[in-house]
Amino acid sequence: MKNEIIPEYGYLSLNHAGEQLCGDSVAVVQPDENTQILVLADGMGSGVKANILSTLTATMMSTMLARNVAFDDCVETILSTLPVCKEREANYCTFTAISVSGGRHAEIYNYDNPEPFLIRGGKSQPLYFLTGEVAGKQIDRAALEVEPGDCIVMMSDGCIHAGVGVTLNYGWELPQIMNFMQANFRKDASAKNLATLLVDRCNALYEDKPGDDTSCAVVRIRERSQANIMFGPPSKPRDDEKACSLFFGLEGKHIVCGGVTAAVAARYLGKEILPDNVNMDETIPPMSIIDGVDLVTEGMLTLQRVTEYAEDYLGRNSRSFDWNCSLDGASLIASALFEEATDINFFIGTAMNTAYQDEAEYGYKLKMKIGEKLVSQLRAMNKTVNVTYF
Repeated sequence: MKNEIIPEYGYLSLNHAGEQLCGDSVAVVQPDENTQILVLADGMGSGVKANILSTLTATMMSTMLARNVAFDDCVETILSTLPVCKEREANYCTFTAISVSGGRHAEIYNYDNPEPFLIRGGKSQPLYFLTGEVAGKQIDRAALEVEPGDCIVMMSDGCIHAGVGVTLNYGWELPQIMNFMQANFRKDASAKNLATLLVDRCNALYEDKPGDDTSCAVVRIRERSQANIMFGPPSKPRDDEKACSLFFGLEGKHIVCGGVTAAVAARYLGKEILPDNVNMDETIPPMSIIDGVDLVTEGMLTLQRVTEYAEDYLGRNSRSFDWNCSLDGASLIASALFEEATDINFFIGTAMNTAYQDEAEYGYKLKMKIGEKLVSQLRAMNKTVNVTYF
């Protein structure tokens, strides 16, 4: 696997209290393998109208940028399309757009959203913006060469308004937000978990009743990292050695799930399977240890929990603390796949599970369902996933 530098994005939003739809929208497009574009749009007000306008803005902006339309032309098109509030004499939507090309060069455009900032080396720092005029509007622009480990943090104004008249007199100012993110920054945290960190803090300041739609989007620059996971033994025992040879021949972390699968791996490596009595959790089956394997867990029950964590991670991400701070098999797999890996290779065995006896066919279908669901969820996280069946 090439040691490439890639952008990883993650975002999270809170709806204005009492609203079914969020007035903020995020759109991400990848026009080619070297370019990624993210747009965070904030519709004026809240509810259905704000949602429609922010969705329209984010979609139009990201689509046009992906088609190499000049940014000034994108802005002119959007500003001429959106209605103008007669009372405030302002367009009904603001936005921040970022384009990262080659994993190295970032360009940021900001129209009336809070100013994005950079976290580099664990330290928050402002970006250098130049202000220009497009279609009569002030647009801030920044360009920089990014480095592995850099994080660019973007937000809607619901973040800086958090707590106004509730827990704070004047809201949460940008320098305070920058200090908070620096104090709580983890270099191995995913972009989604960093966005969650800020949004959860805003929600606490709002006392769980946001007075504005609140969003954070993070672009994290990182090196590719590979993980390989073997789940279930091959349908034909004669394929055991071939499957293991391919699996262990790949670079990166190696995860083996299931008792029979562990026996196949141990036999191939010529190693013993030892019990792991350190990281015990009464809700998750215990793990094992095989010299030469990074992680050995039980199969379906453990991976079923991983899919539950993945479903939450793709949504509100309210359970990230559970698996980030636990050492059971499901939590360690979640950390490896959600946060550490960018590229994941699945080796899924199609043998019937004899542990189910009369329910062998049911067990087989359940195993396939769990595997396919996890693959789908990881792809939704923008992971590169390859699947091989044996």
